[in-house]
Amino acid sequence: MHEVRAKKYLGQHFLKDEGIAERIVDSLAITEETHVLEVGPGTGVLTRYLIQNKLIDLKAVEIDQESIRYLRQHFKDLLIIEGDFLAMDLQTLFDGKAFHLIGNFPYNISSQIFFKTLPFKDQIPVIVGMLQKEVAERLASPPGNKQYGILSVLLQAYYDIEYLFTVSEQVFDPPPKVKSGVIRLRRNSVKALDCDEVLFKTVIKTGFNQRRKTLRNALKSLIGEFATTHPMLDKRAEQLDVASFVELTNWIASNQSKHKTVNQI
Repeated sequence: MHEVRAKKYLGQHFLKDEGIAERIVDSLAITEETHVLEVGPGTGVLTRYLIQNKLIDLKAVEIDQESIRYLRQHFKDLLIIEGDFLAMDLQTLFDGKAFHLIGNFPYNISSQIFFKTLPFKDQIPVIVGMLQKEVAERLASPPGNKQYGILSVLLQAYYDIEYLFTVSEQVFDPPPKVKSGVIRLRRNSVKALDCDEVLFKTVIKTGFNQRRKTLRNALKSLIGEFATTHPMLDKRAEQLDVASFVELTNWIASNQSKHKTVNQI
């Protein structure tokens, strides 16, 4: 067991249960030579099991200098990238090659980590992360409940998401006030959505920003004067799956184009 100090700035709680660490790493299900990037290794509880797998070409991103010193002392062959994961160009980390992403993600930036990875979705086929249970459940949630939100839709458009298991707060130092959840994302077969993907994101964000309202009211800024003809507008954002958002996006795009044409005549 490793004695560490909490780093409030990073929002980090360090895993001390070796069995849980091994289970998280095994969730990557590595069967061939694979590049892997670990985010925020801290004191290397996951790193130890990643290094043991000879099929893994491992790099680690760490911003905290105390953790970096510890890692350099205990994992001398580990390639450590010093810096902020959220500010990095992920495309260059493995010379443009695909890689898996894993980490005990700090609670306060876990959602940002997933937003960061989305533009690199074709380079990151698998993500395994431990994060706050509520956030993990939200990402894996199907439509139709209050947990389902913006990031749920955006990620589920391109990944199949599994909620793997819950982790007790007692296996961390210091113990957080909430439980954690481990999820796995696997890139699906969707190469590109059958719609304007920029508008798709705008529709999702606008709809969920006023999630208690029907889409007819929440999307007023997008649908303007043609807000009366689509049955989905009587629903709320949390009731629509990815395919429905794609359909709605195409309907909005078509009507925006028609409305623009009419105004130009």
